[in-house]
Amino acid sequence: MIEYRNLRIALLGAGSVGAQVADQLLTHADELAARVGARLELVGVAVRDVDAQRTTDIPRELLTADAESLILGSDIVVELMGGLEPARTLILQALTSGADVITANKALLATHGPELFETAEQVGAQLYYEAAVGGAIPIIRPLRDSLAGDRVTRILGIVNGTTNFILDRMDKHGETMEQALATATELGYAEADPTADIGGYDAAQKAGILASLAFHTLVPAEAVYREGITEVSLDDVRAARKAGYVVKLLAICEKIVDPLTLEAGVSARVYPALIPDEHPLAAVHGANNAVFVEAEAAGPLMFYGAGAGGIQTASAVLGDVVSAARRHVVGGPGVAESTHANLPVLPISAVTTRYQITLRVADQPGVLATIATLFSEHGVSVETVEQSVVSISEREGAAEPAATLVIGTHEASDADLAATVAALTTSTVVHSVTGVLRVEGL
Repeated sequence: MIEYRNLRIALLGAGSVGAQVADQLLTHADELAARVGARLELVGVAVRDVDAQRTTDIPRELLTADAESLILGSDIVVELMGGLEPARTLILQALTSGADVITANKALLATHGPELFETAEQVGAQLYYEAAVGGAIPIIRPLRDSLAGDRVTRILGIVNGTTNFILDRMDKHGETMEQALATATELGYAEADPTADIGGYDAAQKAGILASLAFHTLVPAEAVYREGITEVSLDDVRAARKAGYVVKLLAICEKIVDPLTLEAGVSARVYPALIPDEHPLAAVHGANNAVFVEAEAAGPLMFYGAGAGGIQTASAVLGDVVSAARRHVVGGPGVAESTHANLPVLPISAVTTRYQITLRVADQPGVLATIATLFSEHGVSVETVEQSVVSISEREGAAEPAATLVIGTHEASDADLAATVAALTTSTVVHSVTGVLRVEGL
């Protein structure tokens, strides 16, 4: 028999995720009560317009435009409004009132995370955010709790479903970037303004959260190196497939040594990269997400599933609601975030990686030797070279015959590789640098 008092749940936002959370709380109230040991009472849903049409039926009497009043007296506040304000102000109000808070707001955590976590720690409340990264994939709790006694060395993540869908369409269906984006928009995977996705901003916010957790160090979103997929061409994708790779937008977080200072630091970066087609992440298709974690004791771990969607993300939110509710029933203070390491966040130039560089060059004797000299001068070793002659139709208007070179490098610092690319762009034998992609997962 349940003897603990009802726990009052306030929900802020009733969009695709919020509406599903409300529906699950109402529909499965008895089952959730049995799991928690207390009944979860949804006391209200704060919305901008109480008369707006919604994807699921929420009882009219639960809807309110007064979020501040709804928060008062609530035990658990679920913030699914999105954006920075008024979400930040309302979460701070909820925490200072003693309520636990659940959020899926990655942008808010990336921007104001330290302030929110510090407030929660001061009042003994808990801030949960499993749904902020990877949708339904359980990745926050494994990093924060399950691997807390281990040492995570590297994270490779596909954490944006829209870009994965687009790159997958380019690879599997031969669509151009523009065609794949149009398909994604038509199917509802891309927003009307897809900049946050294809520009890599969404993935960078998530990378900052993952790196902060994995390496116990504050990594703000602005410290994450970011490149989107807008420069990835269909030719890049086809060349990758021919060489045994696939192109994915990766969020990469790892602990590395700065080659200049020889001190350990954290690298967090987002960019399109080649990964071998036998790597587990190469098999992540459509709008799915996956996070590949490497830890010293646990070894390689992979977390895979739906990275977005109302009901899928609601699953992660409800998991946090149950955890928060159980804490109320059992008692005890919240668990503070672990940021004791305070490692420096290193620039992209400190990273060691490989490049695949595609060049349009003059088709004449001595070109390869000239290019090889440029690589050598910058301390970069060439691993593979593939050459193809440009067809007559492709070189219309050109003063001389041309060829395409696809050059794969050995490992080198990103600084040296970038300097090599810069030198190639000014070489008299290079017509253009048509593609530059890093290689990961080897």
